[in-house]
Amino acid sequence: MHNSAIFPLFYLPPVSYFSAINAVEDQFLIEREEHFPKQTYRNRTRIYSPNGPLDLFLPVIKGSKYHTKVKDVKISYDFKWQRLHWLSLESCYRNSPYFEYYEDELAPFYQKKFDFLFDYNLEILQWIFKQLKKTPEIEFTTEYIKELPAELDYRTKLHFKTPELVLPVKPYHQVFEDRAGFLPNMSIVDLLFNQGPQAKNYL
Repeated sequence: MHNSAIFPLFYLPPVSYFSAINAVEDQFLIEREEHFPKQTYRNRTRIYSPNGPLDLFLPVIKGSKYHTKVKDVKISYDFKWQRLHWLSLESCYRNSPYFEYYEDELAPFYQKKFDFLFDYNLEILQWIFKQLKKTPEIEFTTEYIKELPAELDYRTKLHFKTPELVLPVKPYHQVFEDRAGFLPNMSIVDLLFNQGPQAKNYL
């Protein structure tokens, strides 16, 4: 286990997530034993809107005072976030070259209700790998290892508060780049909707 990179499980992860997975040649584990950290990509994603970066938050049920393991965090449906997220994706990417190409397969993630955030993110991740023509064997941590070699620990490297990319990504055409220029490290769906099957060549 100590020789494998460890990645968190994100909601519609940023492009750098998949570049980093490529860099470790698909030798990685998904972290499922950590305590759920607030304000991370684990329950948010960032897309390119007409007004610049837009964060979409996936609400989770408030736990007790005790720390909750990420695999046990439940999704809240107190408000219709699925409809909001889907409408946001539509409004931002309806005019992109490949939105319709992926629409029918992605839409069910905003119709079906999942109990656990981990399960939801995992199913979306598997769908994304399929679109990127990747077939990594997804394995999970069985215990939480606090100290890891820096080159193997991606649990805190990929964070929206630190805009530096883990690996640089070459620019690609984005729907609203005439307004704000190229915005790096948006959600992987930004790359998919704009580049389609060629997205894998940008990682």
